[in-house]
Amino acid sequence: MMSEKSGFLFTSIADIQARLANGSLTPTEVAQWAIDVVECLEPYVKAWVRFDAHQLMDHAKEVEAHLKFGQSLGSLTGIPVGIKDMMNTADFPTEMGSPLWQGFTPGNDARVLFYLKQAGALVPGKTVTAEFAVHTLDKTLNPHDPTRTPGTSSSGSAAAVAAGMVPVALGTQTAGSIVRPASFCGVYGCKPSFGLIPRTGMLKTTDSLDTVGFFVSHLVDMERVFDVVRVHGQNFPLSHAALRDEARQNKPPGKPWRIAFVKPHVWDDAHPYAQEAMTGWVESLKNIPDVEVVEADLPSETLDSHRIHATIYNKTLSYYFQEEFKKAELVSPVMNDLITQGQAISVEAYQQALKDQEAMAQVVDTWIQDFDAVVTLSTAGEAPLREDTERPDSALLWNMTYLPVISAPTFIGPTGLPFGLQLVARRYNDYKLFKVASYFNTHGLLPDGVNPVAKIVKNIVGSGQGVIPAEATMAVCNAGAHTDMDTRGGTR
Repeated sequence: MMSEKSGFLFTSIADIQARLANGSLTPTEVAQWAIDVVECLEPYVKAWVRFDAHQLMDHAKEVEAHLKFGQSLGSLTGIPVGIKDMMNTADFPTEMGSPLWQGFTPGNDARVLFYLKQAGALVPGKTVTAEFAVHTLDKTLNPHDPTRTPGTSSSGSAAAVAAGMVPVALGTQTAGSIVRPASFCGVYGCKPSFGLIPRTGMLKTTDSLDTVGFFVSHLVDMERVFDVVRVHGQNFPLSHAALRDEARQNKPPGKPWRIAFVKPHVWDDAHPYAQEAMTGWVESLKNIPDVEVVEADLPSETLDSHRIHATIYNKTLSYYFQEEFKKAELVSPVMNDLITQGQAISVEAYQQALKDQEAMAQVVDTWIQDFDAVVTLSTAGEAPLREDTERPDSALLWNMTYLPVISAPTFIGPTGLPFGLQLVARRYNDYKLFKVASYFNTHGLLPDGVNPVAKIVKNIVGSGQGVIPAEATMAVCNAGAHTDMDTRGGTR
């Protein structure tokens, strides 16, 4: 059992790796951290489609034996990673949040899983996704308040990290499915530059928009995970050259960080408290050394981003899900409606929208070169109630223009729930973005890890309504709030 100060909420991957190296921690102990928390909290968070504790422990024992025989540590040796259930896994079914694909086993791993396993990571199971990674919310609950949305569609991955079940989990974003869950669940989310993490072996929804990313418990681990899951080498000439370009990835010598604060066209959709929190944060940013803040206007081409996105998104959904639509009774009303809308869009309108997206990306690329990073809100505020519609935000704008984004768990709303701040950089300036975030963290403007809200789970634990402070989560788990684990995968 864990002590109340162990576990992924309090220990970074970097620290775990250091302890594995010096022998003060073993891979099986790390695996047990994950198992204990999932056993305790999964009934209240519902982050997993399947979690196989026995398989995780067996693989951890194999890693432990290899280390005893002198095998060197990989970047993620012994680290359990949650995998969104629309990515192929050889060991688990890939059901994509749909009864139509229940029990489907692809028999292979997605390319990004291959990269993770090469680095020594362990895969204990699959996290919940919205149906076909679109909009219909599944069973996952927000770990801070079960009446609020955890965000879609990467909700299971974000909630698993927020609850301390794993220190990292994969997600995807076509509009805002990394940024929103990260904001609402109070964790760090990273959507890298478009194309940097391979999409081979996973569900496709929209060719020009689908982007793979991840969630982490600690800011310090973001670059480590990125290095593992991204493509490398000269077979990817554009990204290879840009990511190795020291001038692009560092602050210009002798100059301050030049940061743009923007109020996108959806700024007025944000709650007043969120606007005040963001503008107050920017005022604090102006007071730290070596930073120049510019309140900048985005190019006018971005004003039409939501319409262009809807045209591309709905048309591609209607194409890729033609077969599923033939069994509409097994498809959600939301998905059926999007497909119907897409069928009404002409090929000419779709092709024009693609041209508009590319033109917008080029204009934004030129504009953003004047800045080292951009800051704005991640979402319109705290997570809304599960049955409410989420207010518009700017996440899809950055996604459409291929830019790297970090959602940082920065703010606490009026009801004590987290919401995030979004940092954006030029395409392929991912390492520079990590450096900007680290600099802000050094000066106290971004947290080390998950949002410092005292509520990790606000739910019924045992008898009565309870609130579990983060530092007491393990003590509560150790007190006996457990569920039996299904050795075939999953919890019951």
